[in-house]
Amino acid sequence: MIAPSPRSVLDALAHTIVGQRAVVEALVLGLVADGHVLLEGPPGLAKTLACRALAAALDGSFKRVQFTPDLLPADVIGTRVFDQRETAFTTVLGPIFANVVLADEINRAPAKVQSALLEAMQERQVTIGPQTHPLPDPFIVLATMNPLDADGTYALPLAQLDRFLLKVGLDFPSRDEERAILERFAMEETALVRGAATLRDVLAWRRQARAVHVDDKIKRYVVDLVFATRASSPYVARGASPRATLALMFTARAKALIGGRDFVLPDDVRSIAPLVLGHRVAFTHKVLIDRVDPQALVADIVASVAAP
Repeated sequence: MIAPSPRSVLDALAHTIVGQRAVVEALVLGLVADGHVLLEGPPGLAKTLACRALAAALDGSFKRVQFTPDLLPADVIGTRVFDQRETAFTTVLGPIFANVVLADEINRAPAKVQSALLEAMQERQVTIGPQTHPLPDPFIVLATMNPLDADGTYALPLAQLDRFLLKVGLDFPSRDEERAILERFAMEETALVRGAATLRDVLAWRRQARAVHVDDKIKRYVVDLVFATRASSPYVARGASPRATLALMFTARAKALIGGRDFVLPDDVRSIAPLVLGHRVAFTHKVLIDRVDPQALVADIVASVAAP
């Protein structure tokens, strides 16, 4: 029996999600590269459905947390409660303990709650009281957010943004895609594809991705891209961190593996660079004053670096 490949998960997601190829690929890239994915876009573009479809395709545990202004950190990671019968404190684990965690509308909760995710996302563990609890493996956070100009939203802390491997912006579907959505969901009930791969397959893919060859020229290209974000510019306040360098490498390896190769091409790095770097660059107020598109700036920075 042939073991499933990451393409199996891509096909399972494409069976449910119409269009949105960037989103579908980003979810699988995050899964293989062992990173978290942030989806930004207006309501109704299947952000939540895509996350549910990924969890179903893996047959792993799935938890959804609806972020609201009154959410508390204990509602996410868990808390300690006093058991009167045992006269001792017991730990109640929160919904963060799952293979796939959907943080829905993450920017509707204040910074205190958002920051509760930092240890889980980076260290793959959660500290509750005096105890530290490891999270399941694999573990991936898929977060959705509305644009910052929407009512009742908070800006994500820069430290948390940096911990997302990729950030993908969603746009409205084309006319043909919208017709396909109508045919697929309005005419009959569409079930999620389940069991396209297993959690053990995901762990095997991650080992294979770490073994993908990266030439020294590609490594220099990755470093040059990150350093280009730190060049002096009236629109850039702070460039990408070294975590972005690692994220570029991890994601490029995952993209090569999904493409069926055991080596990384310059196109692998260049194609995913805007998704890895865009949310890690802090922009100045001149971006708003001059009405400059931040994503266009990032694209220009990537285009300015010569590929090997």
